Amino acid sequence: MVAWLEDIVVAAGLQGACTPADGASKQLFSLNREVPNFPSLDQFSAACPVVPRVRDIQKVIDASYKTFIRAWGDQIESLFDPFLHFLVWTENLLVASPWWLMLLLIVGIVYLMTRRWVQAAAVLVTLVVIGFFGMWDDSMRTLSFILVCTVICIILGIPLGILMARYNRVRTTITPILDVLQTMPSFVYLIPVVMLFGIGKVPGAIAVIAYAAPPVMRLTDLGIRLVAQEVLEASEAFGANSWQKLFDVQIPLALPNILAGINQTIMMALAMVVIASMVSVRGLGIEVLEAVTNQYLAKGLFNGLALVAFAIMFDRVTRRTIMQSQQHVQD
Repeated sequence: MVAWLEDIVVAAGLQGACTPADGASKQLFSLNREVPNFPSLDQFSAACPVVPRVRDIQKVIDASYKTFIRAWGDQIESLFDPFLHFLVWTENLLVASPWWLMLLLIVGIVYLMTRRWVQAAAVLVTLVVIGFFGMWDDSMRTLSFILVCTVICIILGIPLGILMARYNRVRTTITPILDVLQTMPSFVYLIPVVMLFGIGKVPGAIAVIAYAAPPVMRLTDLGIRLVAQEVLEASEAFGANSWQKLFDVQIPLALPNILAGINQTIMMALAMVVIASMVSVRGLGIEVLEAVTNQYLAKGLFNGLALVAFAIMFDRVTRRTIMQSQQHVQD
């Protein structure tokens, strides 16, 4: 007997709706199963049928989303067709390019960003070892996927971060969304996009972008807000308007924070590679997933170390770029 629950029903005047026709109120409030520590909606529903069960609420949400997919799924998929074609084109470009050309290109970019031959040589040796162990094509697929997702995160994240820094109302609106995106389990991102798009590159990319975009938004916002007010007042004294202050003062001074956000975005995108492989995104992640499924220790170790190598390369290169930008700001 749940006396307190019966008192609530009586106080609310719901006896008529909650009492069975035979008037067996004692049977109504007796729970013939294990009682949870905290009273749930199921417990209320057992006492009063007008209260929905948790499963009833879940069914409504599932049915509503399925109705939305049936009504708008084809149109939304058609909107993402150019994005899919771009992902496929980028992957084919990197995989089909001669290995020596990709080596020269990657090492050259690393040297231009760091101005250090040691780091360029380390990247060269790492890529050669990856190639010798038969992981070159999968590495290029992973690299193309990460690059596309990172570029989209930057295109979306930096402007939104600027808006958050300039307008408090925008910041108040976007911050809870970023909190949800950063704390929600990564597997959950796949459920709605897989139901909408099926398995493939697009749902994997959307999940990666949703997971990896918040850091660049937050750190762009933080970097612009940290610009000293005295500097802004000095720029105004020289006649700078709002756009000139943004592009000539705030963004250059905030560049170390923005680059730190890009660094974190790349790291989080790499962390999602194995999760994205669950929806058939090809690359090193799907090899790791296959190794876990079939208990192939060596295969999982080799491909996992290749992912670690990419993470270290990206991290060291972007950190060196951040240090150079900080020195430039100080000078």
